[in-house]
Amino acid sequence: MPNCGTISAVMTTEDGPQVAEATLRPVLADAVAQARSAAEELGRTTVGEHLGVRAEPDSVGAAATHRFAAALPGYRGWEWSVVVAAAPDAESATVSEVVLLPGPDALVSPVWLPWEERVRAGDLGPGDLLPPPADDPRLVPGYLVSDDPAVQDVARDVGLGRRQVLSREGRLDAAQRWFDGPRGPLADVAVAVSLQCGTCGFYLPLAGSLRAAFGVCGNEFADDGQVVHVEHGCGAHSDTVVAEMAATPVSALVHDDSQLDVVVTGPASPDPDPDPEAQGAAGEPIGIDEVDEPVPAE
Repeated sequence: MPNCGTISAVMTTEDGPQVAEATLRPVLADAVAQARSAAEELGRTTVGEHLGVRAEPDSVGAAATHRFAAALPGYRGWEWSVVVAAAPDAESATVSEVVLLPGPDALVSPVWLPWEERVRAGDLGPGDLLPPPADDPRLVPGYLVSDDPAVQDVARDVGLGRRQVLSREGRLDAAQRWFDGPRGPLADVAVAVSLQCGTCGFYLPLAGSLRAAFGVCGNEFADDGQVVHVEHGCGAHSDTVVAEMAATPVSALVHDDSQLDVVVTGPASPDPDPDPEAQGAAGEPIGIDEVDEPVPAE
């Protein structure tokens, strides 16, 4: 018989929350076969070994859950859970519910997120619409007084400016994102050079409160049209100078491979063992047979 025990349950009374003991009664703990039979009606051959039983804390000893391993393909770590219940004076339990639930090591899908929380930078494509949230903290009405002088100049004429402008929180969020991005002062390309965008002739400072820290690059061969930090930098700075390298001196030609070397040698040594039959008379060529001239016919 499975071990019986007690677990604590919180109950609300007139005196406030009270801790009650949820007892795992023997009549519930012994209902293993009954719980398995109920699970097999639903899961058939996918009901595995009995993993344990626990008392339901809200039932105060009136219900317990038996857990069985599930052998369903694609449900690794899931369990069949069978809830059995019994009245205080009951001698047998009844099955209340059979469900398939994920266990501690189950493979489950990620927590569902609303679409507006799943959108990431770069997801917006041609024809897509992405309205801001109703209470977006990054935006404030254009007629409100702002700590950005450029916004105040526009907001003086109500109705002539933009309906919404960036709030202080929105500007700080954008500034931090640009600072940490690939065109901030800590980017690899910026660390590798000594000249910074703030002193570059192609640097176009932004307006408003972000002017001191950010601008737009106007160099078509660098980060053209991109927001860069004033301490960012690259190799296309307007003050970049390439040092002229001195010409490498060419040494005098000491060997000419285009001509053949003529080597004078002595006369060839005679054959030590000449063939006497191959020798002709003195001064005659060797190896030439004499041919008789043809006799004309009579």
